[in-house]
Amino acid sequence: MTQTLKNKPSKQSLSPSGHDEAARPCIWMQAGVVSKKDCTRHHDCTTCKYDTAMEKQAVAGKHLSWQDALRKRAGLDRTCRHALTGRVDHRSCAMNYNCSHCDFDQLFEDTLSLGKGPSGTAMKDIKGFKLAGGYLFHTGHTWTCIESGGIIRVGMDDFTFRVLGGPDSFDLPLMGQELNHDKPGWGMKRNRNLADILSPVNGVITKVNPSVAASPALAEQKPYEDGWLFTIHNSDLKGAVKHLMADEKSMAWLNGEITTLEEMIEIVAGPLSTDGGLLMKDVFGNLPALGWKNLTQRFLRS
Repeated sequence: MTQTLKNKPSKQSLSPSGHDEAARPCIWMQAGVVSKKDCTRHHDCTTCKYDTAMEKQAVAGKHLSWQDALRKRAGLDRTCRHALTGRVDHRSCAMNYNCSHCDFDQLFEDTLSLGKGPSGTAMKDIKGFKLAGGYLFHTGHTWTCIESGGIIRVGMDDFTFRVLGGPDSFDLPLMGQELNHDKPGWGMKRNRNLADILSPVNGVITKVNPSVAASPALAEQKPYEDGWLFTIHNSDLKGAVKHLMADEKSMAWLNGEITTLEEMIEIVAGPLSTDGGLLMKDVFGNLPALGWKNLTQRFLRS
């Protein structure tokens, strides 16, 4: 049985996320310092060469900094930089653009931006299972990625499809439908087997991925990219994602899930090989004795 359930580790590198967010006006354009400049770095100014160059010119007195340009606006027009760049809903700045002293700015950079999932984020490999860096994960094997204006992109992780196999169809929520955290939000079907999927966050559905609706296999092929399922709106981003896992915590969690899966396989099929091989795709299809319901209850928590 170990021959059918394990493959040798592949030397092929995993590709980074290919999902690109549409270009948005740069903060320097929003402040009126320049007339035209789009941001293609998801407003990560700390790694932007253009921002560095503009800051140097501002220090040299060649033009205003974006902060000073915004300070010239009337109080009611002083919009938070995160709202200007579309990362949160409208919010006024009460700190005169002294972002380093702003509790909200620090919260966003330290917490909310962890789930931003920027383009180019490398995939992490945990014993052959892919985990997208920068995404936030729910224990029911779903992920979230924070986008603009309180919008959260949602999908299912690589582990789900490697264990349960490719879906024949999804029963996705409808536009405007409200989902609740830790409650069944949609369904997945494979042959006669059905599985309820728990929603990772609260919110209202704003868009359903038409590509996945037409071709469910896309969710398995590109779970963190084109295979996203839908977007959901929640104005309280902090509250929506506070219970989700990021980075090291999600890696440790997934490693534990894989260990549990291996133990389940050994109970049914006997000891697995110890030569460093990786579990083959479609574990359930190769070993149906594990039981669909048993797998979904244990890993999808449904």
